[in-house]
Amino acid sequence: MSDEEPDDEDEVEDQKDDAEEKGGDEVEGEEEKEAPEEEEEEHQVSNPLTEEHMKEGLSMLCKTGNGLAHAFVKFEAKEKELTDINLIQGFIHLRYVDLSENLLRDLSPLSGLTHLLWLKVDGNRLTSAGLDELIYLQHASFASNHIKDSNGIGHPRLVSLNLKSNEIETITGLDPEKLSNLQTIELRGNSLKSTAGFCLPKLKTLYLAQNAITVIEGLEDLGQLTTLHLRDNQIETLDGFSASLKSLQYLNLRGNAIVQLQEVSKLLVLPMLRALVLLDNPCTEEGDYRVEVLVMLPRLERLDKDFFEEDERTDAEELRQRRREEELELEREKEREKELELEETDDLAQEEDAPE
Repeated sequence: MSDEEPDDEDEVEDQKDDAEEKGGDEVEGEEEKEAPEEEEEEHQVSNPLTEEHMKEGLSMLCKTGNGLAHAFVKFEAKEKELTDINLIQGFIHLRYVDLSENLLRDLSPLSGLTHLLWLKVDGNRLTSAGLDELIYLQHASFASNHIKDSNGIGHPRLVSLNLKSNEIETITGLDPEKLSNLQTIELRGNSLKSTAGFCLPKLKTLYLAQNAITVIEGLEDLGQLTTLHLRDNQIETLDGFSASLKSLQYLNLRGNAIVQLQEVSKLLVLPMLRALVLLDNPCTEEGDYRVEVLVMLPRLERLDKDFFEEDERTDAEELRQRRREEELELEREKEREKELELEETDDLAQEEDAPE
């Protein structure tokens, strides 16, 4: 990973946070509007996809598979208050579909779109992301729905999966054989309590910020993971990391509950870790925080938003050397004490054996 990459990661996170802060009043307003949601659902008027919607939303005329005919391959119908999309089944050549911000609960009509490459259904009323296998689907986004679990996702060419802002508490059903190309998962803003459930050897980027995670576990199979976001969770200890995370370079732990700075030493098992974010944890209030982290993680290049300066590296090396000498001296002192104890024991034994 290049030196700039962690900066980009932080910038993305900060932009996300800024956007949420700016939209805070809007969100509150939405919550007020959603209060009578159950009552609205009971009286929800059917609003199916129509030929008129199709005419408005179709675009990108391309050759079909045999090269002898043409068909529209892109369809967009956002914010139309659609309640069903049965009509879309007949448009089998679609490759790009955006049905965001509607009232959809059922995506089964999409199962016949066997050429689909890209799907976005953010902001609907889905409770599941399950779909029949779509063999060409590469990018799928189900953000801001009411999805309860991660079952039913098994598209062999899927590269990125967005399940942000749903209601998922536990990760289940992500089959590594069916998801052998999955590289990025976005699960920010769910209700996860642990990091278990990701047995995906090809996964490179995992976003788990803004959940309720207290336990780091089940990451042993993520040998290609380079970026892990655990910002704004409830993590107190850093158990659960191991050398099997051999590619992890960037770890964001901002806004957790890590009190003891010594917990950071558990990250020494990560051979490629170069950038660590610990801002907004209680442990960052300790004196010489940056130097102390560098003492424990000498391979680290950047902490929070700043790269380590040469003088910080010098201070850390001197402190590390001094503590090593103190430890050696302590060990020597213990050895001397043991020798004295043995000598005293021998003297007592000789006195007991001496004739009266």
